[in-house]
Amino acid sequence: MRRFSQRNSLVTLSDINITPLLDLAFVLLIIFVITTPLLEQGINLKLPEGGKADKALTKNDIRTVEVGARGTYMLDGRLATLDRLEAELVKAFKANPDTVVFIRADENGLNKDTYAIIDRCQRNGITRFSLRTKPTR
Repeated sequence: MRRFSQRNSLVTLSDINITPLLDLAFVLLIIFVITTPLLEQGINLKLPEGGKADKALTKNDIRTVEVGARGTYMLDGRLATLDRLEAELVKAFKANPDTVVFIRADENGLNKDTYAIIDRCQRNGITRFSLRTKPTR
């Protein structure tokens, strides 16, 4: 469809009408402005205040399990198999129900070795354990 100027009926206008293009851009902008908050919305949570530990831990309450990069286990500095580790932790838990297991795992190790310890603790009713990390400086 050709448009002709009013001055000369034989000259074709080569200007682009950008009004429809701007209308489309504004409609898309409005759509994105409306939908973006809906996509990023999460659950509104009111989190409780952090508190102190129920009881102060003593050195006798803590059992430290270390997991090496190749799946080796140490309990309180002594090399142990997974079954022996489980038996020692159950024995310590029965003697002291306040036992907390500190789990120190190598960052290059496999998660399955760490999960095995957590699973064995939970199966035996030991629910107090802590995954230890390097402290921030």
